[in-house]
Amino acid sequence: MNQSEKQFPDDARTTRSHAGESIRDTRNWPGLILVGVGLVLVGLTLTAAGYGFAGWAVIAGVACGVCLVVGIGLVIAEHRRVKAQEDLALGDPRGH
Repeated sequence: MNQSEKQFPDDARTTRSHAGESIRDTRNWPGLILVGVGLVLVGLTLTAAGYGFAGWAVIAGVACGVCLVVGIGLVIAEHRRVKAQEDLALGDPRGH
């Protein structure tokens, strides 16, 4: 592994200060996994509703909503934490 692969952020290939933050920062992973599970549950909800399984569609729909809301909330909370370390507000255009 050369020096540029160890350095974060990778200034050699980007001018953005947080390029790859979501993957590199392991605190984002639970939120990203929950968003992924939520997207899978969207498909399960639509499939269950399409085949007429109303009970399963409701259960999958509720689980989908919970996973998406919690996952997005975790990702935003981690992004705010990183921005706060740099004394920047979440809406500041610098970085992302």
